[in-house]
Amino acid sequence: MTSTEFADVVVVGGGSCGCVVAARLSEDPDRSVLLLEAGPSFAGVGDVPEALVDASMLPIGPGSDWVGTYRGELTPGVNRTIARGRVLGGSGAVNGGYFVRATPGDFEAWPQSLWSFDQVLPFYVQSETDIDFGARGRWHGSSGPMPVARTPAHTRHPLTEAFVNSAVRAGFRMHEDLNAPDAASGGVGAVPLNIRDGRRVSAALAYLLPVVSRKNLRVQGNSTVTSLMFKGTTVIGVEVIGDGGRTVVRSDNVIVSAGAVHTPALLLRSGIGRAEDAAALGISIIADSPGVGHGFSDHPEVAVPLAALDRPSVTSPALEAVLHAGDVEIRPYTRRFDELISGLARGPQVAGVGLMRSTGRGRISLRSADPLEAPDVRYRYLDSDVDRKAMREGVELARDLLAFAGMAGGAAAAPSDDPLAALGTSLHLSGSARMGPDSDPESVLDDRCRVRGVEGLRVIDTSAFPVVPSRGPHATAIMFAERAAALERAQ
Repeated sequence: MTSTEFADVVVVGGGSCGCVVAARLSEDPDRSVLLLEAGPSFAGVGDVPEALVDASMLPIGPGSDWVGTYRGELTPGVNRTIARGRVLGGSGAVNGGYFVRATPGDFEAWPQSLWSFDQVLPFYVQSETDIDFGARGRWHGSSGPMPVARTPAHTRHPLTEAFVNSAVRAGFRMHEDLNAPDAASGGVGAVPLNIRDGRRVSAALAYLLPVVSRKNLRVQGNSTVTSLMFKGTTVIGVEVIGDGGRTVVRSDNVIVSAGAVHTPALLLRSGIGRAEDAAALGISIIADSPGVGHGFSDHPEVAVPLAALDRPSVTSPALEAVLHAGDVEIRPYTRRFDELISGLARGPQVAGVGLMRSTGRGRISLRSADPLEAPDVRYRYLDSDVDRKAMREGVELARDLLAFAGMAGGAAAAPSDDPLAALGTSLHLSGSARMGPDSDPESVLDDRCRVRGVEGLRVIDTSAFPVVPSRGPHATAIMFAERAAALERAQ
């Protein structure tokens, strides 16, 4: 049996962006907001399980209740099972807490009408309470929902401290604040973390759950949106399957925040995408939008094994400091991944080398029209000579710094001429339904996140980024949702 409901605004997806958007839009008591999350949700802050707030662990291992998985082809012949958050708070509820902002230069690829660095900076500030720098200057906030702090030098893991000292001795600049604009030039520094007193603070905990009792706000978990509904080219609601069976929610204002894999998949299933691809699957086309799922970007990552200096503290965050050098970011993880993630086979301690400015562009496509079948995700990592050269040089730099710090050893590192041997992903997928100018036929959204070719539909998550930032995207996703919600409210 199908039931019918109504909301002024439907937000599809309760990840980082969806939580921010629902919280901000429901500040207007005259607007009813319904947030639909495919994974579990919670009735309040006190109901969030310990596994989702213990920042010393990543609850994403085999059998986790808090993630969904899909199979991704990183490059031909290299496939990985990839886990992303499937719970209120999304991947921000299960990750390591990295909260580094995009650089000012990253925003040169964004629409300058509304998304220049000067225009977005106030929303970075608004989103945070920076425990270390909040009272200083105009770069940081002291009253926002997201706590931001860095691991003090005197409490760093010995491995982190050895790496930082090695980088400084090698001539890299030490930055007190990687979220300051001058840190864009590169160097080593403590990672800003959305962790307070050892507790991971997701957008669900910071934004949504503190206000979940609002009468005009409803949060519904275990609810998968199977398709968007249209009358002509105007959105009129969504179809949902969940614990109560099939539901239709009527609304003329739908915001898709399902994440950079499932957002384009939902658009494609609903008839927004490349016309010939839709026809091949028997999907009626609503808007011929060839950029949906095409041209996404991410950060390839290669693991470089090392020998730990000491047994790790069980309370250390996964990552306390990083080095930015050219196009790479080097990440000395404080513990083996099997110590951070339950259920993994024992492996070596590693440092990660992330290629932060990759030329590779991937594609997401539907395998079928079945809403419960994961899409086909192909990353096309390291396709170009430029990317392979940058990654080889990054791996060599990491090995040199680790050797200088006395941490090299254990398992042999992957040969520097074969970065594919230990290729992984940083899980920073962006740009799968990107903003762009009218002149770009593959830009799916305008500068206000509205889906071109239809009415009443917006995308607010990292799908909308024109390109993945040169830093991990979580802090920028929170800022983006703040800015996009403000634009929505202004209308």
